[in-house]
Amino acid sequence: MTRKKVLVTGGAGFIGGNFVQYMIEKYPEYEIYNLDGLTYAGDLTKHRGIETKDNYHFIKADIVDYEIIIPLFEKHKFDYIIHFAAESHVDRSITDPGVFVRTNVVGTQVLLEAAKKIGITKFVHVSTDEVYGELDFDPTTFFTEDTPLQPNSPYSASKASSDLLVRAYHHTYGLPINITRCSNNYGPYHFPEKLIPLTISRLLNEEKIPIYGDGQNIRDWLHVFDHCVAIDLVLHEGVNGEVYNVGGHNERTNLEVVKTIIHSLGKSEELIEFVTDRLGHDKRYAIDPTKLEQLGWKPTYTFETGIAQTIQWYIDNNAWWEQIISGQYQKYFDKQYSLEILKK
Repeated sequence: MTRKKVLVTGGAGFIGGNFVQYMIEKYPEYEIYNLDGLTYAGDLTKHRGIETKDNYHFIKADIVDYEIIIPLFEKHKFDYIIHFAAESHVDRSITDPGVFVRTNVVGTQVLLEAAKKIGITKFVHVSTDEVYGELDFDPTTFFTEDTPLQPNSPYSASKASSDLLVRAYHHTYGLPINITRCSNNYGPYHFPEKLIPLTISRLLNEEKIPIYGDGQNIRDWLHVFDHCVAIDLVLHEGVNGEVYNVGGHNERTNLEVVKTIIHSLGKSEELIEFVTDRLGHDKRYAIDPTKLEQLGWKPTYTFETGIAQTIQWYIDNNAWWEQIISGQYQKYFDKQYSLEILKK
C-alpha cells in the first residue's frame, strides 16, 4: 500500500512545528514532509526527537521560489498540503509590509499553482481570525465564517489576500481546499517575541513586561494542541471548499493574561510596564466555532489548564527558549544537515 504523502509548509515554526510532531505521532503510516525557509522564526531544534524517524523528511526551501517548488511537487506528488508558512508578527508587518506580501501572498500563489499541477487530494490553508478585523467589547458578538473580511494590519491584509487566492483556485480550477481561521494560539515552542512566551521568559529572568496601551485589548486564546486536532479533523473530514473557524471561547485582556502568569510564577505586578500602543491595534477578537464543533471538534484545554501547562513547559525547557533568545538556534541547520540533504 502506498503511503500518503503530507507536506507541511512552515513546519519549523510554532503552530506548524507542533502540527508536524502531532502528525508524526498519530499517523506513522504517513510520510510527513516539513518544508521551511528557516527565516528568523524557523527553529529546527524542536524536532530533534523526530529527525531519525523514517517517515519524517525536512526540506529547506522558500515557498516563493517557483523554480524550486514546482519541480519539488512534481517529484514527490504530495497527497495533502497543510499550509502554515507565513510571516505572522503584526509589529514586524507594520515595519516592513513588503516581506509579508512576498511570503503570504506570492508564496501562497506559488503553492496553489504547484498543487494544481499535481492534482492534490486536499489543500488546507491555515489562516487567522485577524482577517475579519476587530470586534467591539460587546461580549455577545463573535466572528463567524460569514463575517466580512476587513483586515486592519499589513499582516492581516496579506493573510486575507492569501485566503482569497485559495478560494479563487477552488472556484476557478476546482482545487480541493479548506481554509481554517484560528484565534491566538499558545503552548510549547512559541517564539519568545509573542505575548505569552515573552511574559514567561522575561518574568523568569526578573525583567520588565511591556504591555501595549492600557492592556485592555481582548484576544480569544487557543491551545496549540487543540488547534492541531482541529486541522487534522478538517484535513480528513472538512467539506470541500468550506471555511472553518477555530476558537476556544477563552477571551482575556492582555493585562489579564500577563497578571495570570505573574501570579502563577509568584512575581510582582511591579514588573508590568505600559508602553505606547501599537499602530492600528485591534480592540477585540472572538470566534464562534460552532461550525467546526458540528464537524466533531471540541477543545480539550481551558485557558486555566492550558496556561498552567504552558508555564510549566517553559520552566522545564528553559534551554530551548534561551537558545532562541541568544540566536544559537539559527546555527542548528548548518550543523545538523549535510549538503547532501540540502540538495534533495
